[in-house]
Amino acid sequence: MSKTIIPVKVFDMVVFGAHGDLAMRKLFPALYRRYADNQIPKESRIIGLSLTNLSSDEFRKKVFQTLKKHISEEDFNIDKIDSFLSQIQYHSNDVNDPDSWEHLQRLLADENERIRVYYLSVAPSLFSTIAEGLASVDLNSNGERLVVEKPFGHDKESAEELNNKLGRYFPERCIYRIDHYLGKETVQNLMAFRFANALFEPQWNTHAIDHVQITVSETLGVGTRSEYYDSTGAMRDMVQNHLIQLLCLIAMEPPYAFEADALRDEKIKVLKSLRPLKNHDALQNTRRGQYLYSPSALGYKEEVGNLNSKCETYVALKVEIDNWRWSGVPFFLRTGKRL
Repeated sequence: MSKTIIPVKVFDMVVFGAHGDLAMRKLFPALYRRYADNQIPKESRIIGLSLTNLSSDEFRKKVFQTLKKHISEEDFNIDKIDSFLSQIQYHSNDVNDPDSWEHLQRLLADENERIRVYYLSVAPSLFSTIAEGLASVDLNSNGERLVVEKPFGHDKESAEELNNKLGRYFPERCIYRIDHYLGKETVQNLMAFRFANALFEPQWNTHAIDHVQITVSETLGVGTRSEYYDSTGAMRDMVQNHLIQLLCLIAMEPPYAFEADALRDEKIKVLKSLRPLKNHDALQNTRRGQYLYSPSALGYKEEVGNLNSKCETYVALKVEIDNWRWSGVPFFLRTGKRL
């Protein structure tokens, strides 16, 4: 099957935290692939911001190295990579410094008619600070998009508080809460596998399915993400976003249209039908673990430098969905590092 490439309009994309792990491992390789498929116009700009003091040339060299590492040999086209890198600028930026916002405003002022996207590849604690900073120099009043990713708060109250803060500066239609797992080809194929397959869809229910297993198994440890991971753990890093999204795609009813609001509405129905894990059920149907030292690799405690850490690197859950389609069908969710 041939893929359809839909070019986008000329844009400026400002990446906060551009020197961090998420941007380097995920975002820049993804942007390069879009550029290599002629989806990104050559006039667009990608502006990286972070605290690290680098020149644009030094930053481009780092992006080049990350592309070399994460792009397959068949997709590694040096001419296209050079052209892609020429679109990238880098500026040192402190989100707590008013002068940095003035500098960003001047940088973007010469292209006021472009679509602007602010991608927050930073800790969630900085989301509202950045939204407020953008508003302080009027970089939020012309339909600019604000892109944020998990974890979105650490519980219901903090998530609602963060939503309210972002809503002070950006309208809801301009806030994009994303999950990069949904961009994976296997995940996107779930929709076609389910709803375009006359063989499977009639059997996709409690009468034909005994149980469902969703496993995200990682061979690597925490690596360079120790500071983030030790305050987050597998439950918040993987389950409440990636695995729950997969659960929704597998369990949801067919949407009335393949558009954002319709898909969201069907996912919400699944979430509302999930049986809460409380008291005895929580003890009986959940497991947590942490990888240990072995002759071939450090244990989690040694890797993060915290010998008292009780942060989980493995989580397994048995959950049930109380609706007509899935009643009595257990869903087993598991994820872990160093598996």
